[in-house]
Amino acid sequence: MCRTLAAFPTTCLERAKEFKTRLGIFLHKSELGCDTGSTGKFEWGSKHSKENRNFSEDVLGWRESFDLLLSSKNGVAAFHAFLKTEFSEENLEFWLACEEFKKIQSATKLASRAHRIFEEFICSEAPKEVNIDHETRELTRMNLQTATATCFDAAQGKTRTLMEKDSYPRFLKSPIYRDLAAQASATSATPSSCSLAKPSHT
Repeated sequence: MCRTLAAFPTTCLERAKEFKTRLGIFLHKSELGCDTGSTGKFEWGSKHSKENRNFSEDVLGWRESFDLLLSSKNGVAAFHAFLKTEFSEENLEFWLACEEFKKIQSATKLASRAHRIFEEFICSEAPKEVNIDHETRELTRMNLQTATATCFDAAQGKTRTLMEKDSYPRFLKSPIYRDLAAQASATSATPSSCSLAKPSHT
């Protein structure tokens, strides 16, 4: 069963379709933005105009490596939307939770958050249980006895490998990404300057 998020429609397919539509609109506006001033008005994923201008390059970079995809806010959002269509978004959500977990400075908060992550993603019958082997699950359980920023490293690594080898190749072949990449390629092929001045003749 799909878990609803405020940013997405009510079904997995509608979420993916809405995501694709919104990014398609973004790419179209990026093409016209320097003439119409509309680029900065469509602020999905980032409020920075520089990232907006480089969005097409960002999209095309996702196919170069899984690391580039995960390092992009828009890439993570796109991949998350795709995973929802496969009912496997818990893998990415766990990976992201681990990344945020590592930033916690307070030992008390670290321990509290560690147990919440374990109960949500790792323990048997967890609401968003990730697909890891028994040994890794038990190692993670032991690590929680003295929670540190690295206590989920083994489980996070297993989940990342699974996504990279399994879900990521399917994402690159999906209509969602292929259409975005085609639009991005067309956008990046257009001249970067939108000056209205006529070319000079010598």
